[in-house]
Amino acid sequence: MPRIHIQLCGLYLISNFSYAATSLDNFLDGLQTFQANFIQIVIATNHHSIKTSSGTFYLSRPGLFRWDYTNPQGQQIIGDGDRVWLYDPELQQVSHQAQDDALRGTPALLLSDNSPVSKHFKIIELGERNGLTWLELIPKETETQIVKIQIAFDNSYLDRFEMIDNFGQITRFLFSKVQRNPNLTPELFRFDPPPEVDILGR
Repeated sequence: MPRIHIQLCGLYLISNFSYAATSLDNFLDGLQTFQANFIQIVIATNHHSIKTSSGTFYLSRPGLFRWDYTNPQGQQIIGDGDRVWLYDPELQQVSHQAQDDALRGTPALLLSDNSPVSKHFKIIELGERNGLTWLELIPKETETQIVKIQIAFDNSYLDRFEMIDNFGQITRFLFSKVQRNPNLTPELFRFDPPPEVDILGR
């Protein structure tokens, strides 16, 4: 390949990486709270969708988040800064885990943590696809089930992200009705287990 062609390709990659990184930086810069509706799609290794859920996601940085599911109705995942709680009303069960352990290598860590993204993830630019700018994040934490995360931005607006686990299963989140820095009450991120439920945790 001619040297000038190589140089032009290099400039193209650098400019694309800068734009992609800027989208992520712009999204996180000044982000204190976040609220959006979501659709969650789990795709098995054979590329068939095996489960679709939906609900509302809330975030208060640093360290607080909440997933309220309307499908399945009533299920909740709440990070209170210390522990992550998962409530399943159908099973009448609550499970919980130390938040630092639960979030290793996950998008929730990326969104809720105030430290630089490069502290926890290797950042790879994937370019544009379907009008969206994509980044791939590889967790630096070795003890995680997440192999990589792909994030898509529409300009600097978070559009979706996908998690790929070590079994090849993909969990995709699509966001809509996004609100940046809305007023969120602290009570959203507190969890009191309902009476007469089984509580499992460590």
